[in-house]
This record gives sequence, structure tokens and C-alpha cells, in this order.
Amino acid sequence: MGKGRYLVRRLVYIVFVFFIISILMFFIYKSMPGDPVRMMLGDVSQSMKPDAYQALYDRTYLQLGLDKPLVVQYFIWIGNMLTGNFGYSTQYKRDVIEVIGTPMLNTLMLNAVSMLVVFAISIPLGIATAVRKNGVFDKFIQVITIVGYSLPSFIIALLLIFAFAVKIPIFPISGVRSPGFSGSGFEMFLDTAWHMALPAIVMSISGIGSITRYVRAEMIDVLRMDYIKTARAKGLKEKTVIYVHAFRNALIPIVTIATAWVVALFGGSVVIESVFLWPGLGKMLIDGLMQRDFSIVLTMQMFYVILALAGNVIMDIAYTIVDPRVRLEN
Repeated sequence: MGKGRYLVRRLVYIVFVFFIISILMFFIYKSMPGDPVRMMLGDVSQSMKPDAYQALYDRTYLQLGLDKPLVVQYFIWIGNMLTGNFGYSTQYKRDVIEVIGTPMLNTLMLNAVSMLVVFAISIPLGIATAVRKNGVFDKFIQVITIVGYSLPSFIIALLLIFAFAVKIPIFPISGVRSPGFSGSGFEMFLDTAWHMALPAIVMSISGIGSITRYVRAEMIDVLRMDYIKTARAKGLKEKTVIYVHAFRNALIPIVTIATAWVVALFGGSVVIESVFLWPGLGKMLIDGLMQRDFSIVLTMQMFYVILALAGNVIMDIAYTIVDPRVRLEN
């Protein structure tokens, strides 16, 4: 019953925060300068008579519901969004739901690969450096990780593009697949992985640096505790002491920073997708802002809001998995 009550409370909290943020986002974007109708119609005015263009403008204005008060526009927008209707894209001249599928898949794919790389490297590396504290290996990794999370991601991206796409042309620097590519499913997978290599590496570097250092710090604190000394005194194997006793007790703070990093990773991919012309949500968001395509922009923003809110709940549930002593209702 405790977990049920907790989940109900968290659901109410998520719904409340979601609506507050949706109101703020909607009115902020609606207050931005620019005319979405003129953006949508483009240069058609040059080939039309002024009266015909004004008639077309007025019809489009009404179709987009811009003649209604902002409060009414908000309720129409949020009602449609909750039923799966994300509006009409003035940039793509199609419903948002028709253009969002492929970019969302590309973003999820890029972020999922980056997360796998980060956790596969940073957790074992953090444990290894903690066990070898103040050794040559530990000091070397500390220098590398400081550089990794200190450099801005776009600087790392430019350096890797110069090194591995210009000087040594190993990887492509844009797109998901080669132009005109045709082949089997496995060949398509290899081509996509080849295009994903550089952006995934760039997105992984800062995560590896920060999470490695965090795992190292938590493991060092745990390895100093008395119960670890007792476990070693009982003659338990060192691997058992480190991976069963020490690492599990270091997991709670690691879960906190890892969850926060995962949520931030999706937001950070906006820059990387723009640098590498990766056709994902980030690039779509930037293009939507430039074109005043508010339906696209608001849909993207609310996706990130839901991701952040869900991340907090997942983090709390993960606490109870790594340490049963933690009670959700507390």
C-alpha cells in the first residue's frame, strides 16, 4: 500500500507540474516576435496579387486558430496534445505527428547508444580507480576525466571532426545513412553505426568523465567503512567485497547522478545534433525555433518536460531496488 500511495502522489505531482510548465511554455513562445502565418506562406506573396495574398493570409490565420484569445488557444492546444493531436507544422506543412516519428527514433537511438557506452565504461573505470587510489593508473584517469567533462561538447565535436573526418577521413560528419544507400538490414545497421560513431563518442566523453569520478568518490567512501574491513577480515574474496558489498552500498548516490545525467543528455543532444546535422529532435527543435514553428517547438519542449518528470520517479523507484531499506513513502 505504501508504494501505491507514493505512486499516486507522484502522479498528481507530475500532472500538476506538467500543466504549470505547459502554461509557461505556451505563453512564452506565443509572446516571441515573428508571424507564423507569413513564415508558413513563405515567398508566395511575390507571385500573388495583394488582395489574393491577404485573403489567403486571413484564411490561414483562421485555420491556425490565431484569431482566438491566447487563453482559448492554450486550452485548445493542451486538449489536442493530450489526445495525441500535436498540431500543424507551419514549417513542414503537415501534422506534427507525421513528421516527429523518424526524428524521435533517431534521437532515442543516438542517446541510447551514448548511455550504453557511458555506463559500460564509467562504472568499471570508477571502481578500478577507487581500488587503485593514488596509483599511477588512478592519477592518469583523473587527468583524462577532468579534461573530458571540462571541455564543452561542441569543442570536442569540432576537434573530433577535424581529426577523424578532415585529417584522417574515417567517419562521416552528417546524416544517418549514406545518400542513396541500398543494402541488407545488417548493411544498413553498419552504415547507420558508422554515421553515429562521432556524435555518440562526443556525447559519451563528458558523461564518462563525470560519472567515472562520481563512482570513484563514492566507492572510496564505502571502502573506508568498518563493514568492508570486517568482510575482508572474514576472508572473503576481494571481488566479492568490492562488487557485492561495496558497490551495492555506493549505488544510491550513483543512481541520483546517473538519472540526472540521462535527463540532461537528451537536452544536450540538441547541440550535437545541430553540429553533426543528425536529423533528430534537437535539430528539429532548432529549426522550429528559427522558423517560428510553435507546434513543433512546444511538442519538443513538452517531451523533455515529461522525460525529466518521469526520470525523477524512476530514480526514486531505483532507490528501492538497489537498497530495500529505502521506503518510497519517505
